[in-house]
Amino acid sequence: MDFLNFIDLRITDIIDIILVAVLLYYIYKLIRGSVAINIFIGIVIVWAFWKLTELLGMEMISSMVGAFMQVGLIALIIVFQQEIRKFLLMIGSTNFSNKRNFIKHFKFLKQEGLSSSINIDALVAACEKMASTKTGALIVLERNNSLDFIKSSGDKMHIEITQPIIESIFYKNSPLHDGAAVISGNYIVATRVTLPVSNERTIPLRFGLRHRAAIGITEKTDSLALVVSEETGLISYIKNGEFVLYKGLPKLITMIKEDLI
Repeated sequence: MDFLNFIDLRITDIIDIILVAVLLYYIYKLIRGSVAINIFIGIVIVWAFWKLTELLGMEMISSMVGAFMQVGLIALIIVFQQEIRKFLLMIGSTNFSNKRNFIKHFKFLKQEGLSSSINIDALVAACEKMASTKTGALIVLERNNSLDFIKSSGDKMHIEITQPIIESIFYKNSPLHDGAAVISGNYIVATRVTLPVSNERTIPLRFGLRHRAAIGITEKTDSLALVVSEETGLISYIKNGEFVLYKGLPKLITMIKEDLI
């Protein structure tokens, strides 16, 4: 009888478990693929150890770990400031009056097959062609975080992705080549977009405004960015505010597809 009382769950307990699971799921989505994931795992381990010592009645070690957890809260906010900013941006940019957008932001336990809808091969092929002619380009790929707040700064489009279309947008004499192009699904949804520029001083001086803008938008959102340098003709892949190294364009295509899933 005591055992049955122990496992007796109220409806609020079930809701509590579900909410914690959802929260942990979205935290993981925000920080996966970045250095912060290792910090997050470390925090979970320390928290589990703290609760275990409490359960076993080990008061001294429990109080020490508990004090560390409380004092470390401010440090965690500093460490995870980029991830917290992305999370708040995701919530703030959700349009609650649009059911489709709401579900897009908060769908749970559902694979997002964005890579299957975006023509990555055509996208990278266009970047390769532009790199060969040293044609500067900046392309942003939308993922979970809405980019409506930057789309409005440029010209709205709805053009299906093809290699010639991308090349024509960034052609030097094209009126659309200034600024960034934003891709959502398999469509170019905005051109001549102005992006927030990163002020990070650790960025090498050889990288210009395009690279700083790509770093800026990927710092503030979970989007991905491709930059073709007008000076060197090199193609840069940027995620989470950092340059991602790759060996060859086939590997770049694979990485983008994996990051979009």
